[in-house]
Amino acid sequence: MIVQQLHDQRVVLVNQDSFYNNLTEEERARVQDYNFDHPDAFDTEELLRVMDKLKHGEAVDIPKYDFKSYKSDALRRVNPSDVIILEGILVFHDPRVRELMNMKIFVDTDADVRLARRIRRDTSEKDRDIGAILDQYSKFVKPAFDDFILPTKKYADIIIPRGGDNHVAVDLIVQHIRTKLGQHDLCKIYPNLYVIHSTFQIRGMHTLIRDAQITKHDFVFYSDRLIRLVVEHGLGHLPFTEKQVITPTGSVYTGVDFCKRLCGVSVIRSGESMENALRACCKGIKIGKILIHREGDNGQQLIYEKLPNDISERHVLLLDPILGTGNSAVQAISLLIQKGVPESNIIFLNLISAPKGVHVVCKCFPRIKIVTSEIEIGLNEDFRVIPGMGEFGDRYFGTDDDEQVVVASQ
Repeated sequence: MIVQQLHDQRVVLVNQDSFYNNLTEEERARVQDYNFDHPDAFDTEELLRVMDKLKHGEAVDIPKYDFKSYKSDALRRVNPSDVIILEGILVFHDPRVRELMNMKIFVDTDADVRLARRIRRDTSEKDRDIGAILDQYSKFVKPAFDDFILPTKKYADIIIPRGGDNHVAVDLIVQHIRTKLGQHDLCKIYPNLYVIHSTFQIRGMHTLIRDAQITKHDFVFYSDRLIRLVVEHGLGHLPFTEKQVITPTGSVYTGVDFCKRLCGVSVIRSGESMENALRACCKGIKIGKILIHREGDNGQQLIYEKLPNDISERHVLLLDPILGTGNSAVQAISLLIQKGVPESNIIFLNLISAPKGVHVVCKCFPRIKIVTSEIEIGLNEDFRVIPGMGEFGDRYFGTDDDEQVVVASQ
């Protein structure tokens, strides 16, 4: 059903059954004693190799296992696809296989239904008699289910009762897959990374502020517009409570109340360019400051911090327009956590992000949220974001590399 609903996408179905080990002549002679429901019955190493190649966009040859001769007698060519569905009774058993998956689904079906399906399948497709099927079920299948399959249910992201009859669950899964397909690749890896939906307006503003010939006035104007969009999007990830108000017509309107315990923290100096947008959205918001000396890739050093005394009780919007190597961000976030701010209460707002910085921050702090407007290509040999927009602080505040910047704080 998932494949049918994703008819406009490239989808490939990989069966774990294709990776059964070939039986030796001795094993085939006593096939009734062979446990096909044990993890050792599968060539997991070959499965991992095939899945790794598919995930990296390479075509692969998958074995076609013959359940009458109990060996692989042919190969099936499978091309890379947008969606790879791996199905099998023991696909959650090996942690290496689990780590390959972006979504794990456990189909929870009544035991009587499973047995009825097995009898119907094995009699029609495998030419087995009912006595042998029931003997195998009680000897191998049921114990293997209890020992190896049922315990892996805890690893599932989604548990579907009734299987294919559960149309609501299937629709939700397909909708989630479509959402992921429409996201940047990094968003598929890190669910805590949010890239605001790109429009021609946003692309147009990025085009302007990335132009080296733009005037300072226009650079500030369009940067402020983009920053405001990022801030508004970031505020949308804050918790809210339901609230009812009386409208001028005397009617009751049920809405939401904004998060009250909130503050901003800007990473000096570029981060200060985002403060006006935050103040415009959040009246009277407290804003702290962190100064980190940047020197190459690894020379980060905290120089100054001034934060609200009760910051541990607040949600924090961390402001820095460019996420490059991620080292400064890690130091700033580490400081906030040292001050008692829960990791899940931090939302990191920036205009552009380099993949390396995203990897560094998300791996160190998987519970924070990152909100950005575009993901860049990468970093150059000087650790600057490319294509980037140059030194944001210098362009925004009208300074250059040779000027000395004095930061004053009350």
